[in-house]
Amino acid sequence: MRNNSEQLSLSVDSSRFSNGASNDVVSLNTSATIVVRDAEKVLAAPQWWMSKYLPSYSARRMFKFNNANSYNWANNLLAGLAILFYGYDQGVMSQVNLNEDYLKLMGIYPTMGNSRNLAALGGIVSVYYGGSLIGALLGGSIADRSGRIAAIILGVIISIIGAVFQASAMNITWMCCARVVTGLGVGAIDAVIPVWSSEVSPHQARGGFLAIEFFLNISGLSLAYWIEIFASMNQNQVMAWRTPLALQVVFLLAILALVPFFPESPRWLAKVGRVSEARTVLQATRKDGVEAELGAIVRSVMHDQQHAENNSYLRMLFPRTKSQRELRRRVVLSVWLQIMQELVGIGVITHFPLPALALSLTLYLAIDLIQGAGFSQGEAKLLAGFNNLSYMFSVLFAVFTLDRFGRRSTMVWGAAGMALVLLIGGILDKYAQAGGPHQRAYGAGVVAMTFLYTGTFGATWLVTPWLYPTELFPTYVRAKGGAWSVVGWSIGNGIVTMITPFLFQAIEYGVLLLLFGLNIFVIPFIILMYPETSGRPLEQIDEFFSNATSWNVFTASKQIREQGSTDYRWTRKYHGGIEQSNISSMTQVGGDVYAETHGWANKLRRRASDAGLM
Repeated sequence: MRNNSEQLSLSVDSSRFSNGASNDVVSLNTSATIVVRDAEKVLAAPQWWMSKYLPSYSARRMFKFNNANSYNWANNLLAGLAILFYGYDQGVMSQVNLNEDYLKLMGIYPTMGNSRNLAALGGIVSVYYGGSLIGALLGGSIADRSGRIAAIILGVIISIIGAVFQASAMNITWMCCARVVTGLGVGAIDAVIPVWSSEVSPHQARGGFLAIEFFLNISGLSLAYWIEIFASMNQNQVMAWRTPLALQVVFLLAILALVPFFPESPRWLAKVGRVSEARTVLQATRKDGVEAELGAIVRSVMHDQQHAENNSYLRMLFPRTKSQRELRRRVVLSVWLQIMQELVGIGVITHFPLPALALSLTLYLAIDLIQGAGFSQGEAKLLAGFNNLSYMFSVLFAVFTLDRFGRRSTMVWGAAGMALVLLIGGILDKYAQAGGPHQRAYGAGVVAMTFLYTGTFGATWLVTPWLYPTELFPTYVRAKGGAWSVVGWSIGNGIVTMITPFLFQAIEYGVLLLLFGLNIFVIPFIILMYPETSGRPLEQIDEFFSNATSWNVFTASKQIREQGSTDYRWTRKYHGGIEQSNISSMTQVGGDVYAETHGWANKLRRRASDAGLM
């Protein structure tokens, strides 16, 4: 460790001063200057005793790039590679579940018309999410104690073990255990990667960078599909299902080789007293404003140290103090958002390409559904593959929309668009399933609606539920916050994969209409409960939960405004400063007069604008 007498100057205007006092932190002056003396000693947090046995970050190994943009692209491409693996891993069981050799080896053949085998098939898939739930909680704890990089490396190693056991499975017990182990590793990776990515990225581009990562996520899904399609052409049906499972190791080894050379989160480094290293990371990943951001991080960390007793999963669920109740609110918002992502329909049958109407909602467009709508098996497979490709490219829209239009607007309009498409698709599919001379025409309509549905989801709801939780939590529990997000994802996916086979057989095309209703159902929750985080530094978001007690974001905004804050419009994207606040106020006054003059349509438009939807 460096000499603890090292003095660190954090200054917005680059001025340096000293008051000679024994205190390590000097008060902020009007130019927002702060001097931190002996920062490593003051801020140093006790290291977990296991940390010395875990692989971790080293400043000496860190890659060097010529400019911040290049470094940010490299950071997010690494995160994207991890998300690519997650997509591949999530989708790899889809075609495996159709392989007769696999089903016979597992003792669950045939599945159609056999409720016992159908339940077992769902169990093999869903135990993965039990593992990911536990892995997320463990990964979040390790990321807080030993660093984000250490947690990622540990998750990758566990995932490699699980992938090897999956590819070599010889019976259903073996496969279930392998799925649980893989879930443990993937849960840790998924809990930490979005947190790490958001903390090393500039706050102005968090949404865009994460959208690029999830473009790679759907690339992984699509890659898994096409690999399995070509593998199924192999006469050796044993290799047709073992090869795609074994290929998981290729992604994991690449991540394991690269991640030790990337920077640690500057917020975690500051938290454990390594402020000089935090500055080095910021200098490598920021164009300007390094000292100002480091100053904000240090102040945030010192503030967080006063609430160190809150840094436990138990207190986040069962609070005793005001600050702990604030954390529980964030936990509920994160978990419920992930569950809502499953309710809108995209994950309904990711792993179950069964011959039923709702297969059109799988990430791999239901082959049997398309065949039932009048297409050949070859045409159905091609359409399924092209749907994956269009889904993948739709995610690129989020690169431009998430930071431009905000999180709330993106999710609300996305849910509304998906609801409309599902309603039309459900009606068309009713007639497609009935047969007759127009079956193929109706089937083509269902296919078109499926393309639109997956495209809309990719552009709106795919990225936001993963980005949002990384912005909600303060530094000292941000990794645990990411873990809670994966817990919500695991709960939603686990339930869905268990009930889906039976749901398809019970209500057929009614699944589309059910999901139409669920998309409408989630909209009020987004509008009323979720504050807008776009454009706001992570430290600024803490102020919302500290100063507002209401779960209703409109009431909370009013409470913050009454306290004199200039940033009180938490239903809208933040553009910064008192000037924007004044502009917003003038716009509202002008809008009131205009609405009274020009009727209900403009009044509705103003309400939508106030809600951040326009």
